Amino acid sequence: MFGGSPAVKHELKRYNVIGGEELEAAKSVIETGVLSQFLGCWDEDFYGGSKIRAFEHAWRQYFNAEHAVTVNSNTSGLMASLGALGLEPGDEVIVSPWTMCASATSILVWNAIPVFADIEADTFNLDPVSIEKNISKKTKAIMVTDIFGHPAMLDEIMAIAARNNLKVIEDVAQAPGAYYKGRFAGTVADVGVFSLNYHKHIHTGEGGVCVTNDASLAERMQLIRNHAEAVVEDKGVDNLVNMLGFNFRMGEIEAAIGIEQLKKLDKQVNRSIYVADRMSEGLAGLKGLRTPVVKSDCTHVYYVYPLVYDAELTGVSRTRLVEVLSAEGVSISGGYQNVHLLPIFQKKIAYGSRGFPWRMDGEESDVSYDKGICPVAEKLHDESFLCLPMCLYEFTDEDVDSVIEAFHKVWRHMDGI
Repeated sequence: MFGGSPAVKHELKRYNVIGGEELEAAKSVIETGVLSQFLGCWDEDFYGGSKIRAFEHAWRQYFNAEHAVTVNSNTSGLMASLGALGLEPGDEVIVSPWTMCASATSILVWNAIPVFADIEADTFNLDPVSIEKNISKKTKAIMVTDIFGHPAMLDEIMAIAARNNLKVIEDVAQAPGAYYKGRFAGTVADVGVFSLNYHKHIHTGEGGVCVTNDASLAERMQLIRNHAEAVVEDKGVDNLVNMLGFNFRMGEIEAAIGIEQLKKLDKQVNRSIYVADRMSEGLAGLKGLRTPVVKSDCTHVYYVYPLVYDAELTGVSRTRLVEVLSAEGVSISGGYQNVHLLPIFQKKIAYGSRGFPWRMDGEESDVSYDKGICPVAEKLHDESFLCLPMCLYEFTDEDVDSVIEAFHKVWRHMDGI
């Protein structure tokens, strides 16, 4: 900021887990000439080719799940799983305001209505107390996001769901390999949906996997994935609710890459934890800065390294802090998008111009998206949250040391900035 040398003296190397194994796997598929083997009719190939089936088998075994359904994105997986639950137009699904917007818009795809509950101030996951407050007679499901790599309070949320006859979908896009009380995140809810897009711990470019122990839900997700309406008659499917199919199919190349990527998940998760632990140790004790919270019986896999900052304790605004840390070479941002404040929800305009599905059959939904409905999430975004995107960079030991030094350098000069 004042003409000196930054603490982080070189641009951090972009995170890349693709290597020779993936190259050979992709090459072997290309050489067959069969890049996708799905057929959108009732046939042996309705379930895809050999790489798809091998990848789903490997995913089931790794996560100890009865069923795995590959899709072409986490978004597609959320849409397929919500449809599989049997949502009706006008049903409500409780969701977090701190998540990728697709978690909420996938609900709208089925003409259902997202209802935003508030988050916990420590892990930024859905708060079970707020979930209960937002349950109505129209509530059909809860979508819980294991945000930034830390599992939500899954047992409490599953208990709430059981008491209210609700289903739970776990969006585990940012937390593959995280543990919750000895179980993998993503395997506690009725359906868990993983992401394989390019900046996740492991990836296939684009892609996703849904896991469940419910055979009926697995079948319905497979149908929605692959043109359900064209298949149900020949397959003998009687329940036609939401049997409107899409093309959510993953290709053979992506599946072949996924098989190799899954072998690397343990290494990548352990590396993220190692880097984050070093970061937390190095930043401990800085006035007004809270390093990530990890609850007992949980592991955090740090898709993002989340910090909370108290400007009142330092006398330096968060905006100014981000400015000076950025000048020191630290890739950091302040705040995190509150999905309920996006225009689509503020104006309640999605399908057409007349407010559907919030307005249908002459009735108007009383679900509110006003600022103030999620005070914890909103205050964190407006005032105190800091985001260090671990998912984007490799973070060598030297990188970690330089980032830590950047923070300490800024704190040493707080009086002058």
